[in-house]
Amino acid sequence: MARYIGPVCRQCRREGMKLFLKGERCFTEKCAIEKSNFPPGQHGQARKPKLSGYGTQLREKQKARRYYQVLENQFRNLFEKASKMKGITGDNMLQLLERRLDNVVLRVGFGTSRSQARQLVRHGHIDVNGKRVNIPSFVVKPNDVVAVHAGSKENPTILHARDATAHAPSPNWLEVDRENLTARVLGAPKREDLVQIQLNEQLIVELYSK
Repeated sequence: MARYIGPVCRQCRREGMKLFLKGERCFTEKCAIEKSNFPPGQHGQARKPKLSGYGTQLREKQKARRYYQVLENQFRNLFEKASKMKGITGDNMLQLLERRLDNVVLRVGFGTSRSQARQLVRHGHIDVNGKRVNIPSFVVKPNDVVAVHAGSKENPTILHARDATAHAPSPNWLEVDRENLTARVLGAPKREDLVQIQLNEQLIVELYSK
């Protein structure tokens, strides 16, 4: 399974904002954006690029792709699927991204970062409706129950993540039982519940619609 294995702080610096790719570290002074808020590379501090319309659209796409840690082909396929659904394509695309199982595991606090949540899914620690699912891109549906597998409820990584994220509010479209490490999908996420970063999804739609 293809995935990005390079330095993730470099991606935040390239986009000039926190993408929260390192979990707890992103909320400390060790965050790369706090120390080096300029593009990576030898000439990063000297760069002052003037983006064209295409460049602005590309940056929004790259920002979304890196935030959700989805590779280009996956992202393009997801956009094609969203464009065939009823409603606004941009909203549909973000809904599909938010309903990915690795994102749900992160949102409910069973992992402190998306990469950690993805690993928990891949290693079989997560059940959906009582059945083990190890596909991070699995898309949950309303009334699905996402839970930590019975044999993993004492996993120290999961328990630490639950405690570390106890202060974070759960999205309105998810009902979370932290004590029992379960969550229920109440419905499709609304636009105001989507994405924790500033993102203009319409620019992504325009880019792919050319």
